[in-house]
Amino acid sequence: MHITANFDAGNIEVINLEDKKNVQLAIRPDVGGEFFQWFNFRLTGQVGEQYVLNILNAGDAAFPAGWENYQAVASYDRDYWFRLPTSYKDGKLTITAELECETIQIAFFAPYSDERHQDLLAAVQMHPLVTLEHLGETLDNRDLTLVKISDGASNNDAPKRNIWITARQHPGETMAEWLVDGLLHSLLDGDNATGKLLLDKANFYIVPNMNPDGSVRGHLRTTQLGLT
Repeated sequence: MHITANFDAGNIEVINLEDKKNVQLAIRPDVGGEFFQWFNFRLTGQVGEQYVLNILNAGDAAFPAGWENYQAVASYDRDYWFRLPTSYKDGKLTITAELECETIQIAFFAPYSDERHQDLLAAVQMHPLVTLEHLGETLDNRDLTLVKISDGASNNDAPKRNIWITARQHPGETMAEWLVDGLLHSLLDGDNATGKLLLDKANFYIVPNMNPDGSVRGHLRTTQLGLT
């Protein structure tokens, strides 16, 4: 058995791997130690075997009430994500995985990787209504990018509104960038009547990831300096 979080947005600490029915893990806190809840790791084992993973410090997480009725997500191909049986009791989060392939990735929510973020920016910049603006570099020297979408003048007398949307101020909220992904593709789909109507009434200024440093580092809420 092998467990690693040594990849983009990875987060887990291994405490004990001696018993596959009681694998003991802990979530690594953000820089500063105040916040943690995001986890993202890969488990390699034997096909057909069941592994019981216990995150021992779950009760000290930023929002322990969020573990109630929660189910961790997992994927074999990093494309299709599904839920795993998960329970929370006495401050311990228990995830059960029966392997269908040798390696499974398990996470708090479906990750939105930096690689996927770069693919999104590259794809939307091909559209004639899109302009990418470089806002600056983070402390880890990553680009902070604004996506501007406008089809020009309004088709009516009312002036266009300017709508700003930002996502992932808290890097562990990956669902926010998944939402932005869907929004961008909907706005830029010429067959999407709602998207066309919105672009007739407004210009959009969208930052898909406000905290790329924290995202890559596997943080829940903070930047690389521990700032929220």
